[in-house]
Amino acid sequence: MQILPFYLVCDESASMSGEAVDTINKALPELHQEISENPTVADKTRFALIGFSDKAAVLQPLADLSELTSLPSLSAGGMTSFDSAFRVLKDSIEKDVTALKAEGHEVYRPVVFFLSDGLPTDSDWECALDTLKDQSKFRYAPKIIAFGISDADPAIIARVANFRAFMQNKDSVSPASALREFAKSLTRSIVTSATSMAAQGDSGFDLQVEEKIADFTTLSLDKL
Repeated sequence: MQILPFYLVCDESASMSGEAVDTINKALPELHQEISENPTVADKTRFALIGFSDKAAVLQPLADLSELTSLPSLSAGGMTSFDSAFRVLKDSIEKDVTALKAEGHEVYRPVVFFLSDGLPTDSDWECALDTLKDQSKFRYAPKIIAFGISDADPAIIARVANFRAFMQNKDSVSPASALREFAKSLTRSIVTSATSMAAQGDSGFDLQVEEKIADFTTLSLDKL
């Protein structure tokens, strides 16, 4: 079977407390329902949730969403360790892809949706990021779509991404509104990408991620 793994890596630092984390938690059941009730999408995709603050943790290991009754909730508190997020993500991808391939699946390059509302509070995160993104160092290096809201630095969000990057239009919308659009975009990407896989079969497919998303500005990955 052809499998496309998706990872949601979400900031759980103290600045996400209140409306921000509540918005994501309300959106996760909708994402679960949309994907789990579509057999084509559920068969072609796997989904994992990683949260990070002082440390990162795998909240939901990579799974077929049709086999789950619910997704765990996020909670907010602590600092913002990008280093831990990237290291846990790399370890998870390596373990997950190896397991899927051992089961005989054809695995496409993983896709990561990264979300943060602030600045990293550790100084050595770029080394972990570079290892994660460098295919010469990590054969399963993922495609990363990064989103920044609230006080996130657009230059850092663009640095994290290697596929697309987006920054909240802070002058016109609230973080909660932007997060609702983020969740919708994540769901649409999973659904349309899986549908493309099913339609094209062995001829491959194009990852479906919107170039423009309501409430966000698209960032250039060529400029820091």
